[in-house]
Amino acid sequence: MQLRDANLQRLKEEHFDVLIIGAGINGAASAAALAGKGARVALIDRGDFAGETSQHSSNLVWGGIKYMESYDFSLVRKLCKSRNHLIRSFPSTVQEIRFLTTIDRGFRYHPRMLWAGTWLYWLMGNAFTRLPRYLTPKGINRREPLVDTRAAIGGFEYSDAYLHDNDARFVYSFVRSALDYGAAAANYVESRGARRSDNGWVVDARDNQSGETFSLRAGIIINATGPWVDDHNALSRQTTDHHHAYSKGIHLIVPRLSERQRVLAFFADDGRLFFAIPMGPRTCIGTTDTKEERPEVAISDADIDFVLDNINKRLSLKRPLDRSDIIATRCGVRPLAVKANAGNGRDFLQMSRKHAIDINAKERHISIFGGKLTDCLNVGEEIVREVQRLGLELPQPRARWYGEPSDTDRREFLHQASLLGLDERTPSSSSEPLSKRLWRRYGLNAFDMLEQIRQDPRQGELLIEGTEYLRCELEHAARREMITRLEDFLRRRSKIALVVDTQTLHGSPGLDEAARILFGDEAQERLEEYFASATPTSRERA
Repeated sequence: MQLRDANLQRLKEEHFDVLIIGAGINGAASAAALAGKGARVALIDRGDFAGETSQHSSNLVWGGIKYMESYDFSLVRKLCKSRNHLIRSFPSTVQEIRFLTTIDRGFRYHPRMLWAGTWLYWLMGNAFTRLPRYLTPKGINRREPLVDTRAAIGGFEYSDAYLHDNDARFVYSFVRSALDYGAAAANYVESRGARRSDNGWVVDARDNQSGETFSLRAGIIINATGPWVDDHNALSRQTTDHHHAYSKGIHLIVPRLSERQRVLAFFADDGRLFFAIPMGPRTCIGTTDTKEERPEVAISDADIDFVLDNINKRLSLKRPLDRSDIIATRCGVRPLAVKANAGNGRDFLQMSRKHAIDINAKERHISIFGGKLTDCLNVGEEIVREVQRLGLELPQPRARWYGEPSDTDRREFLHQASLLGLDERTPSSSSEPLSKRLWRRYGLNAFDMLEQIRQDPRQGELLIEGTEYLRCELEHAARREMITRLEDFLRRRSKIALVVDTQTLHGSPGLDEAARILFGDEAQERLEEYFASATPTSRERA
């Protein structure tokens, strides 16, 4: 907790150039961009970093192929370029993956027409990925026998990308970058509204861990609270050109359905793309698209039935999936940016995830609407330009603020890992060599982990059964990842809570040790807090 305490003290004492409220992907990328270019940045979130929409995504980094149907070609082109940029900048984390799409008879488009669309999609993405391929039903079955092709007329393969770990950890990497660049950031700090003063903005803040209230001061405010942008603007008396509409989406995590590392894509009963996505030892299936009036949502029986019905109709499983197969769930809203004076003429299912940035230049207030993981680097760069237009001079305006360490660093790490025999220590249950995994997750900090393992081989041992986390990773998380509650680690810095059900975790001696590493004397309290609030899986309720 020392890292959080030190940052809280800075938040109370310093006057910042920019205060960012909300640490989802928009806020985290903005903080990393501004801090990386030399601004004095503060970042707060009323919950954990990436604790809302940014932890409920499909883990896909894609160019928005579905928006081609509504002729949003400029958006598709922009998102494809953003996807390519992320793959180049984060090659260990953002990786190309094949999508196999099956089209049934009677669908509104013939598969050859959609296949032609994938070629246009490929060209709009600068031919960056592997070529699309048309598939007959037999071709689909050769690639993936699991797909039920009895009603199929054909299909195709094309490429997009996905996050090898999880969405929330990717978001936290930007928070960590902002901290490394000198930003002050703290989770579980809530803004209760902001007001103007002679020296800029004063924000009434509350530490949601201790209950303490204090003031934050900054010259510019960025409202990046995701689905709650409208609510916070009301507290701060801001009027904007945009507002949010809300679409609820859910995913179910089930045992791994296929050994093949590809995304299975279909068109669900409501016409929306529907996926079965690899997630390590599991498969993530979904999603729904339900219009909501408020961002506070919960998963319903109807949501679960929709996802299970759609996947069972489209796969030839030994037995249909049912509620007992559900290991974990994801449920959140997509905040969709719409013009405040726009009508509702557009098909709700075709509304895009493009972002919008509204500026109150007089009061130096910025609001970010919409957005998605794929577009995060664009959001960061646009926010930099906007704060410059508001008069903030950045000491290092051309500095690069994102991306993995250099290939030279990576080769040196792999060399040292080889000398240590790190990969020979990889547990048999792991899905990849330790050297590859540690480099992807920790970059230059992985060198410290090698040193810990050299000094104490126990640091290279698997700690929590059924997961891929070593003792040295927990030590690192305790020091550098601002783990405030156990859920922060199990659900967001890692994906353990997504791939291991609550009942299994409850009986894990490794988890007890992990809690002691993370929380010291408070370990038992944090364990009890987590299991008291953890939602039981359908498997446990059955």
